Amino acid sequence: MTDELNKKSVHFFQSFNSTGIDPSVFFLTGIPGLEALHLWISIPFCSVFIVALLGNCTLLYVIKTEPSLHKPMFYFLIMLAVIDLVLSTTTMPKILSIFWFNSRGISFNACLVQMFFLHSFSIMQSALLLAMAFDRYVAICNPLRYATILTNSVIAKIGLAALTRAVLLMVPLRLPYCGSHVISHCYCEHMAVVKLACADTRFNNIYGIIVTFFIVGLDLMFISLSYVKILRAVLSLASKEEQLKAFSTCGSHLCAILIVYTPVVLTSTIHRFGCHVTPHVHILLASFYLLFPPMMNPIVYGVKTKQIRDRVLTLPHSSTRHELEGGGRRKVVSAS
Repeated sequence: MTDELNKKSVHFFQSFNSTGIDPSVFFLTGIPGLEALHLWISIPFCSVFIVALLGNCTLLYVIKTEPSLHKPMFYFLIMLAVIDLVLSTTTMPKILSIFWFNSRGISFNACLVQMFFLHSFSIMQSALLLAMAFDRYVAICNPLRYATILTNSVIAKIGLAALTRAVLLMVPLRLPYCGSHVISHCYCEHMAVVKLACADTRFNNIYGIIVTFFIVGLDLMFISLSYVKILRAVLSLASKEEQLKAFSTCGSHLCAILIVYTPVVLTSTIHRFGCHVTPHVHILLASFYLLFPPMMNPIVYGVKTKQIRDRVLTLPHSSTRHELEGGGRRKVVSAS
């Protein structure tokens, strides 16, 4: 019954758009071939989304309310948490509405905005990981000048530079759409939308490959260079205890790099070379890339960073203490 409704909906939107009555509407299919399982698939998607929201919001609250965490490393972590929140909230509400309510229509402008936020904030995420690598390099290789190099103004300039680069590289290129408006995806993924255009899309394809290579290749090259210098500095330390202590400060950042870049490389490899891979595998991997880093980053930093871990563990006691203090004050006021 569900498959019949889906086929009718697709046929309706194809007929509707081919007449040119409303060419600004796209139609998201969800996960082709797994329409009957959409409700079940929504359970892990929704669970991961909730964990990502709670984790990143907790991280922001902890860093904001704890004065001892007002340091460059944690300022970069605030930016990373904001990026993770934007990446997950840009797509997940629409994906869940498809899974739960079969709400598949999306306007062209909304689709364009979704693509812009997804790709621009992904580029910012890569730039931020590079900035965090620079932070670790300065902290380990030049600790005496750490506070003078990474001042608040420098951190703000780094954030602004990352934002400017992302916006300039993701200037939207509008294409004409005169045929099918059915996007075989859960969200407005760039290549899925470009394939529907009734124009020469070679420039968009080449530009997308160049931007991906430029961003991932250049950022990873500088991150690797930073860690080569960090490794040299750590190995030059006298005792193994000092070496482990110095290198342990990079553990969270290294995990974040693996969490962000591994799905990117995996998705790109399967997309370009996995000719026999079914479409729903591509779509599930693309969705996994958007959900996995926002969920894992706050967990990794919460577990591996002692200052954050200790502050999170004291949150229930702090709230209880505030309640008791509030109750005590109310009793004093009523007695007087």
